[in-house]
Parts: sequence; structure tokens; C-alpha cells
Amino acid sequence: MNIRKVLLLVVVVLGIAAFFVFDLGRYLSLDYLKQSQAAFAEVQARAPLQVALAYFAIYVAATALSLPGAAIITLAGGALFGLLWGTVLVSFASSIGATLAFLVSRFVLRGSVESRFGPRLAEINRGIEKDGAFYLFTLRLIPVVPFFVINLVMGLTAMKARTFYWVSQVGMLAGTIVYVNAGTQLARLESLQGILSPALLGSFVLLGLFPLIARRIVEAVRKRQVYARWKHARPARFDRNLIVIGAGAGGLVSAYIAATVKAKVTLVEAHKMGGDCLNYGCVPSKALIKSAALAHQMRHGTTYGLSDTTPAFSFKAVMQRIHDVIRAIEPHDSIERYTGLGVEVLQGHAKLTSPWTVEIALNGGGTQTLSARSIVIAAGARPFVPPLPGLEDSGYVTSDTMWETFAERDELPRRLVVLGGGPIGCELAQAFARLGSQVTQVEMAPRIMLREDEEVSELARLALQADGVDVRTGHKALRCERVDGEKLLVVEHGGAEQRIAFDELICAVGRSARLSGYGLEELGIPTGKTIETNEYLQTLYPNIYAAGDVAGPYQFTHVAAHQAWYAAVNALFGDFRLFKADYRVIPWATFIDPEVARVGLNEQEAKERGIAVEVTRYGIDDLDRAIADSEARGFVKVLTPPGKDTILGVTIVGSHAADLLAEYVLAMKHGLGLNKMLGTIHTYPTLAEANKYAAGEWKRAHAPQKLLAWLGRFHDWRRG
Repeated sequence: MNIRKVLLLVVVVLGIAAFFVFDLGRYLSLDYLKQSQAAFAEVQARAPLQVALAYFAIYVAATALSLPGAAIITLAGGALFGLLWGTVLVSFASSIGATLAFLVSRFVLRGSVESRFGPRLAEINRGIEKDGAFYLFTLRLIPVVPFFVINLVMGLTAMKARTFYWVSQVGMLAGTIVYVNAGTQLARLESLQGILSPALLGSFVLLGLFPLIARRIVEAVRKRQVYARWKHARPARFDRNLIVIGAGAGGLVSAYIAATVKAKVTLVEAHKMGGDCLNYGCVPSKALIKSAALAHQMRHGTTYGLSDTTPAFSFKAVMQRIHDVIRAIEPHDSIERYTGLGVEVLQGHAKLTSPWTVEIALNGGGTQTLSARSIVIAAGARPFVPPLPGLEDSGYVTSDTMWETFAERDELPRRLVVLGGGPIGCELAQAFARLGSQVTQVEMAPRIMLREDEEVSELARLALQADGVDVRTGHKALRCERVDGEKLLVVEHGGAEQRIAFDELICAVGRSARLSGYGLEELGIPTGKTIETNEYLQTLYPNIYAAGDVAGPYQFTHVAAHQAWYAAVNALFGDFRLFKADYRVIPWATFIDPEVARVGLNEQEAKERGIAVEVTRYGIDDLDRAIADSEARGFVKVLTPPGKDTILGVTIVGSHAADLLAEYVLAMKHGLGLNKMLGTIHTYPTLAEANKYAAGEWKRAHAPQKLLAWLGRFHDWRRG
């Protein structure tokens, strides 16, 4: 806390202390006011302007310091100045005083509150940004809510001061008029309770609810406007309760939930069941990584007391194993399984023709048109291919096409360029290098895995280079060329051009949502990089939802499945209650060796957001099981608010980091701190003990040193 905050806090405390020390509260009673009314009126008659200014200043000070007695001061305004001028003085004085209290709370307390409750406050601030004025107006209209509490609490949020002022000015006006009018009838007033009769309180409550009711009315009107041009297209009855477009993770989970609650649901998929994850992403890449890891272990057998062996293998057999793995998992996502669950599965290309109607061009020929009360779009994403001159002529593969293309090859690509330094690019670069390819990884940014902390990026770079990957960061791809039959990638670095020869090039620079070809344009559904949705995953049309990669903001299979629950439940039961998608605790991992896994904040994000954090670190090189497995590298890094054990974020680098992360995901989801984790028994010897030891490092750093010193003296005394 800086000196200005301290001085302001001292002034506020002294003001409040003076109020109680000098017993100024005795002047703020109804009896005193009634007894002194005549004397006040006489003074007011002699010097009306001075009395009005003094009254105004006293009201502002009392409100700014959150002192009791505002109701009595308001009554005095009516008694002294009448209904009109009393209302004017009280209205402006109370609003200015409330805003001063708001600003004092923000200046003195907000920083420390943000440092302790940053993520929770961020969620509140998002709501305040969207609906804060509505909620404040409602609270101001209901006089049973203490206004000083509202002033102080709102100061901790991101609400703008001018918004707070004008909403308070308008919102408190009705209550001000009631109290000022009561002050004009002071002689007949027996108690403060007499001002607010049950009927009047009920009226205020109804008045307070009016903004929320009005908002619902506005939403209903907007909804009618959105559907206005389709009013003649709405079916009298619907063929289905739900139609789901896309059979990736998001679509499969949406259809599964609908079938589970006995809704009539149709799932439409144009290509392969299981979507990108099963056929092109998570499953085949992890199968490739496993084969590459085994080849790496064989080459480094001496690490385990064995002989180093150069693995002999057929690349075609490696690719065949990958396709065998896909086929082994396919039944989990198959048409037969989902049909057995009660889902109608249609293979074809779906296109929205109205907010309730989908036209399906069936793969077997013909079309089918179905209507549904609600629709979930889960069309996924595709690899982004940069517009590099010469790329098409030179040829390339993506994380989607490489599995079929490489399956036809007898030999491993000898010289391989991986374009992109994100998770996909890093995983593929390391895997092919371990199998024996000469891999060059090209990344335009100054480091790979840019979303991770710098030390994590550096560890990833060193790990890839140790496996033979030529990692070139800060290299911008310009074009592809063919010179004497050799394919070249031309890059720019440090102002000079370089040429990298390659036999195969993998584009792994990211993925873009599938936004065209299924009717979004015709319906006017807004899109950016993804389909625009609200917090309930609703699009422009409240009955049309989006989930998964096509909706963002994360392109993870587990997030798509998570969103699908909200999309399906809201689609089927949203007329009764809508659920906001919850992104507070999202884990992700990059499956290089060592693995990189993260949940919540990391250090660079905390710095960018201005969130004060304390970093606790445990080196996995000290862990018994990691040493026994010859995997003694990496670390667990936990971010907490200063002095507290609340987990704000965790980064783990090491063997099976993604598996170790699950304990932290559970802890963050359910508000468990490091003390709870430290008190949990972990099996010995396991890698999971790293989590307990990280908690132990935090505990050691917060040990009560003075108490321990006294305990040392106590034990000395016990020994005599």
C-alpha cells in the first residue's frame, strides 16, 4: 500500500472515529430532529444559502464516510427546504457522496482484492461490463439494501465512475422523494418505520424488478425481430427436437446427451464419424508419438543399462499401426453405436435453410429436409494453409492429409520441413526426428510454443534440438521454389533470405473454423474467426447453438465435449433455464518429450493482466520415481495469490505431465488449495508425488518462523 493510500485511509478512519468519539450520532435521531426543527428553520430563514451549502457538505461527507444516519439527514432536507429543493439537494449530495465512497474503495482496496481474488473478480467484471448498470439500478431502487454496502462493493469492480454516478443519481431518486416528502410532514412522523409501509416497500421491490423485467421484454422484442423474416418459414410442428451438424467431439456429445434424455435427435456427418480428433488429430498423432518414443528409447538403451540399438522398421508398418489404432477406437464413435443409443445418424452434407430447417445432401444420393426446434452446429475446424507462393506447386501435407498420404510411402521422409512452432508442429517435428527424418522446424515468432512461459519454450526448444530438430525461430516463410527438381522453402531471417531443401513439407500453422458451406451466410449468422455466440453458446438465432472448434475460444477436444453439454442442455431445456458455459478451469497439454501441461494462469499471462502472484516451483529432478525411470527432468510450477494457497494456475513440464495435471484441475474446479493437496496421501514411488512436494515447497516458504523459533526454545527448555 503506497503513501497516498495510507494517507487517504487515515483521513477516512479519523473522520469515522471523530463521528463516534464526539458522539455526533446523537444529532441523527428522529426525536432530536423534531425537537430542533423550529431552531433549524429560524437559522435557515436568516441565512438560506449558507445553510443549504452546509447541509449539502454534511450530507456528502456522511455518505462518503458511510456513516449511519442518512435517513435522518434526508428527512431534515424535507423539513428545511421543502419537497422540491430538498429533493434536489439530497439527490445530488447523496450521489456525489456515494461516488466518493466508491472511489475511496477502489483506490484503497481494489488492488489487494484483485491480487487475492483475480480470476473470480475477472468473471464478476465481465458481468458488470455487460449488465452492471441494470443491476446497480435495481439495487438503488430497493431501499432495503444498505446503500453504503453497494458503494463499497461496486468500487471493487471495473464499473466506470461516471456510470456509477448517473445510475445512482437516477436509481435513488424515487427513494429520495419518499424520504424528503416525509420530512415535510415531520411533525406527524412517529418513527422511521412509519415512512416505509409494507405496501410502499412492495412497490419499491416491484420497481426494482422493473429493469430486469424490461430487459426480458427487450430480449423478447429482439428475438421477434431476429425471426421476423422467417415467421412464415417456422413449421407448425417439428420433425426432431434437435439436429446436430458434425460428428466430432462436440457433435457426438450433443447427440448423446439428447438421446439420453429421450429427445428425438438427428446427427449429420459429411465425412468420418469421430471428426478430426479420431481421424486426423489426437489419436493418430499420439500413436505416431508412441512409436517414435520407442525408437528413441532403443537408440538410448544404455540409459537403462541396455545396449543402444538402431531400430529397424518399415515406415509403412508404422503408418499401418496408426490406422489400426484408429480402427480400434472407431467403434466408440461409430454409426452403429450411436444408432443403438437412439440417435438417427445421417451421412451427408447439411445446410441450414431456415432457423429450424436443415437440408441434407445425402452421400448415397438424394436429399432429405428435416426441421427441429433447436440446432447445434459442431462443424469443427480445418488446418490453415498460408498463402505462400509456390506452395501448391511444390506440394505439402497438413495434419489432416498426412496420414493418408504418408501411408502410401515405403520410406520415411528424408528431409522434412515442419512449418509452425505451435503444439502440433512441435509434436510432429520431434516424432519424425526420432524416427530418423532430417527435420527443420520453421517458426516466424521469436520462440516456439509462444503461449507458454519463456522458460518452457526454451526447454521445448532444447528437447527438440536434442532429438535432432533444426529449430529456426524468427524465420518468416516467403515462398516455395523448385530448382533443378529440388524443392526449396525460402525464408527470411535478419533481413536475409535463406533456402531450406525438403522432400516433404507439413503445414502446421494453426487451424481455422469451418464457417462456409452450410448456410451461415444465408441466415446472416455473424462470424469472425469463429461463429459468434453468447455465454450460452447461442448464435444470432437463440435456437441455433455452436460448440467445439467452430465456436472457440479453445480448440481442444475436451473443451468441445465440455461445450457440447451446455449447447445440448440449453437447446433442449433453454425455455426453462439457460446455463452459461464455464471456462474457468481449462487444461491443455503438448505431447512432446518432456510433456508440457498447463491449467489456469502462467507467469506471462499474470504479468500481462497485472495480477500479483507468488510462484512455487518443485524440480522433478529431485523426485525418486523420476530418477528411477531416468526421467529426472522438468518441474512443477504453481501460481498462487501472495500469502494464500489458492491455486491460480499450474504448469508442469516432465514425463506424463498431462496425467499429473489432473489433480490440479480437480483442485481448482472445487476450490481446494495447496494445504489440502499436501494433506493428501500420494502413493510412493509415483510421479504424482511431485504435486505433493510442490505443495510442500509452498508450505515451507510460509512456515511461521517466529513460532518455530519459540518452539525451538520450548524444546530446549524440555531438555533441561
